[in-house]
Amino acid sequence: MTILCVRFQLPPTREADLPRLLGMLEEFTPVVQALPPDGALADLRGAERYFGRDAVELASVIRVRSLALYGVDCVIGAGPGPMLARVALGDAVPGVTSAVPEGRDAIAEFLAEKPVAALPGVGTATARTLGDYGLDTLGLVAAAPLSTLQRLVGAKAGRELHEKANGVDRGRVVPNAVSRSLATERPFERDEVDPDRHRRALLSAAEEIGARLRALDKVCRTLTLTVRYADRSATTRSRTLTEPTAHSPALTRTAYGMYEALGLQRARVRAIVLRAEGLDPADQASYQLTFDPVDEKTRRVEEVADRARAKFGPRAVMPGGLGGLAA
Repeated sequence: MTILCVRFQLPPTREADLPRLLGMLEEFTPVVQALPPDGALADLRGAERYFGRDAVELASVIRVRSLALYGVDCVIGAGPGPMLARVALGDAVPGVTSAVPEGRDAIAEFLAEKPVAALPGVGTATARTLGDYGLDTLGLVAAAPLSTLQRLVGAKAGRELHEKANGVDRGRVVPNAVSRSLATERPFERDEVDPDRHRRALLSAAEEIGARLRALDKVCRTLTLTVRYADRSATTRSRTLTEPTAHSPALTRTAYGMYEALGLQRARVRAIVLRAEGLDPADQASYQLTFDPVDEKTRRVEEVADRARAKFGPRAVMPGGLGGLAA
């Protein structure tokens, strides 16, 4: 086992602590990949040799250090690759690291009875399609002919699904910088099922993210939406923008698009988190010129609104759709 998948049990109000927790992981290995809003992958191949301990033993040290230094518990899965470590995380509980057994046959047995949705990257639509044909566990998917899977979910997706169900993990941990991001959260006073209120929360969050980016002279390349539900589960989706931007309407359109793609129907939503990632200096970003007078007018109005907010406070100027919505 060389890869750890760590999920910190961060309350929503402490999501900003993730960069510090990642810094703690980097004391063990520089190969750390952030999985916002509350997780990370860590490649411990070098750390195992340096510390003279295996990954499961190092996981115990990481958990103790996280509790001692930050008061944050975590659950940890360990595996020979990122995909398997993330699957193992599903069986982990605080205080006990879930590790994928070694050996090809043991890995196949570990995966066999797990639902298809346990694989990272397999969404509800794909799982439903496979389930309609009786392929509701990874063992059944692994035994299915490759051609069958490709007919059901497509050539590339079918090949990847077949490999993953058979324990083939071609992924790697890619270090990134979660500090190059901005996040804002919109919790609801009670579990909210009204899509209109969900959209108003998204509008409010996108407006705040845009204003903060412009104040820092930054643009973002990716927007990530996390929807937290009443049962403490969450759904996270990311989308790369057509061009790096800090323009609030563009951020709002992207956030709305991700929300609509989730297809939530009467979902009891507890909070919505919006994160801008891949931040770059605004003066180094390319901007597609447009002859649309409405777009140019909107950007000029945005500049005036930013100056008014800087002088009179963040609620001095707001979109009409946010009337009566608490900040």
